[in-house]
Amino acid sequence: MSNELYRYVARIQALLPGFIAAIISLGVWQLGGWKALEQISYNSLFQIRDTGILPKPNWDKRIAVIAIDEASLGKLGRFPFSRDRYTKLLQTLSPSRPAAVGLDIIFAEPSPEDSQLADAIRASGNVILAQALDDKEQIIPIETILDQAVADRGHISHNPDTDGISRQAALKFRGISSLGLAMVQLYSSDRPGESVQLEKSLTSLSQDNRRFHYVWLNWPGKTQSLPTYSFADVLEGKVSKNAFTGKFVLVGITATGFDPLVTPLNQIPPTSGVYLHAAAIDNLLNNRLLQPLPDWKTAVLLLLIGPVTSGILSKLNAGGRVALALLLPLSWYGVSLALFSLNSWWIPIAAPIGTILLAAIGLQLREQQEKQQLMSLFEKYMAKETANLIWQRKDEIIQNGELQPQEMVATVLFMDIRGFTTISEQLSPRELMPWLNQYLNAMSECIMNRGGVIDKYIGDAIMAIFGIPFPRTKPEEIQQDALNCMAACLDMYERLQKLNQQFEAEKKPIIKFGIGVHTGAIIAGSVGGGQRLNFSVLGDTVNVAARLEAMNKEVKEDNPYGILITNETWQYVSERYKAKAVKSIQLRGRKQETIICSILGKKSLLIANC
Repeated sequence: MSNELYRYVARIQALLPGFIAAIISLGVWQLGGWKALEQISYNSLFQIRDTGILPKPNWDKRIAVIAIDEASLGKLGRFPFSRDRYTKLLQTLSPSRPAAVGLDIIFAEPSPEDSQLADAIRASGNVILAQALDDKEQIIPIETILDQAVADRGHISHNPDTDGISRQAALKFRGISSLGLAMVQLYSSDRPGESVQLEKSLTSLSQDNRRFHYVWLNWPGKTQSLPTYSFADVLEGKVSKNAFTGKFVLVGITATGFDPLVTPLNQIPPTSGVYLHAAAIDNLLNNRLLQPLPDWKTAVLLLLIGPVTSGILSKLNAGGRVALALLLPLSWYGVSLALFSLNSWWIPIAAPIGTILLAAIGLQLREQQEKQQLMSLFEKYMAKETANLIWQRKDEIIQNGELQPQEMVATVLFMDIRGFTTISEQLSPRELMPWLNQYLNAMSECIMNRGGVIDKYIGDAIMAIFGIPFPRTKPEEIQQDALNCMAACLDMYERLQKLNQQFEAEKKPIIKFGIGVHTGAIIAGSVGGGQRLNFSVLGDTVNVAARLEAMNKEVKEDNPYGILITNETWQYVSERYKAKAVKSIQLRGRKQETIICSILGKKSLLIANC
């Protein structure tokens, strides 16, 4: 696979968790799984805006409510009132010349006062009467004499959401306008051209013959801030006639327990149903009905958010991911709040934020899986701490799926078993492999516990490196690698003594090893073909260490541990270990001979001579 193709595949793989998150989120959206959280988000937008942090609208001053409140019931008697009360109300309002009067009262049964009320309705010329729906969603007709007198009718059907909060209004039911819409249409018909946008919206609504045409309400504020007058006070002349001039006057019951309505801003205690029609009128007059994002755009949005999120997060470290995973949802909420406050746009909040979090979790799970795979591989060759370090700094050495070649200074160790061929002839394969693996496992633990990396096993031999995979930039770091190697060598010797005691008790062959160590320049990287790669090191340093290991067969005196090192390694470990020069050799490419030292043990009061 070419580098260019690999990079392309890697980019696609980085986006995959986000794409999967988007598909899951979209499925949840289609099944209504985000609905409850979106409802909470809807509430929060109004509640935050109502604090005044962002610009907020006020109720349209052209709207007024005449409330049949507790005070009115106390003065005028039980509800429903006799119809002469409404006759008197219309006669009281008539001199004020309101723009439209909407009676949110059902007049389905005949009454002796109907004739007088019909005359008052006809005289006003701008009265809209409410129509309710029965259990079978059939319109309950208005008493005939009244129906013939009204300017129009408007249904008052309303269904709150599952949590009891009213967020939508049905402006149309089978072509019949709602009470609020009918009042605005009546107003608009008397003032053609006053608002092009209003006429355009009303024309669109008049052509809509769906069973229900729901719109999302943009509640201007708490209903307490809308001018509301007591029914009894209006009848008694306690309210100025100018209070209703040119106004949309809604008449409805607000007494506790009769027609409760819960809004995002009026939850405890609830408000009254008449204010739902007031909100619809306000939104229509000011062209500020909430504009939700269409479903197809939401789907596209989620399909974009997921991959983009995982693509961005994949380039960051753990701290950056946590910070951005918190910042992105907050930013999205901030954008949503701004669009809501400034443009009456309502874009999904819970689903996009959920998609962001799902993408972040998916990316983390994917990388955790990759880490486990990488760690399970590396931990076979090096200490867990070293494997963790490689994972943390993987971008420094892994590119295009390969460990990149690097030149560095490291300490290389070669070791093998003396006389292994003879031993292998004495044991059957079933005896040989467990015996050998027990030895190799013990030696490998000593190496990895000191920070070494097992490069490879060559039969009974072990090649290990101290100082990879990251280049050492300071002399003290190179020295520490050499010291770690020496410590590992003596650990292996001590471990071997105990292991041999066990072998001897089990009547198995005991082991003697030889170790060669050299510190010098190496090249580390991926070695192999397209089908199989192996991380390994190359260079003359490797050859020197291998050559020293073989020299243990010749150097038997003054070599108690079977450990031979070059003078280069000795320069780094001389402060802590005793050694003795046992030989000098001419290495290829060098003018001067290289001194070979045998390790005599850790330094005490004696001074080493090498």
